Amino acid sequence: MMGFSSNFGNMFSAAGAVVFLPFLPMLPVQILLNNFIYDFSQVTIPTDNVDKEWIQQSKRWNIKFIKRFMYVFGPVSSLFDFATFFVLFYLFGASASVFQTGWFIESLATQTLVIHVIRTKKIPFIQSMPSIYLLLSSIACVVVGWVLPFTSVGAYFGFVPLPAKILVALAGIVLVYLFVVQVVKQAFYRKFSF
Repeated sequence: MMGFSSNFGNMFSAAGAVVFLPFLPMLPVQILLNNFIYDFSQVTIPTDNVDKEWIQQSKRWNIKFIKRFMYVFGPVSSLFDFATFFVLFYLFGASASVFQTGWFIESLATQTLVIHVIRTKKIPFIQSMPSIYLLLSSIACVVVGWVLPFTSVGAYFGFVPLPAKILVALAGIVLVYLFVVQVVKQAFYRKFSF
């Protein structure tokens, strides 16, 4: 469910950005790096603490449910990507490298941290805690992504250091996104069951 909704949202966002931007929203090498860092955070998913309701009885794959999940959460992700595009390009007048850096860190943070919201039907960190390994790998990946533009390795990938006002705006977008996903998730599970 996480993979389908994340990939659907990201591809929809990238396709939409190409229409409105005079440059690529993210370079191919940046997309590959984003996926590599994100995939690293996913390695710890097998260690996660699964809510008891999910394992009380065996479940079959329900492709219709997974598609429905993708069609709800993918566009929510895209909505916040488009908000990021607007903030970076129209409010801050970002150049190509600033824009690509901004979307890279926003995208990496949202797709990595949203795992903690959609891994459970409950309120994350209050009613359901992830494994320490999943938590640490998620934090590590987000930190790496946000620090990378300030390093020579980041410069190699075409990233540039971002001003504090852009970083604060992106952090705000990420936090609002996670809150909205929690609200949408609760409504989704009231209407649909796995």
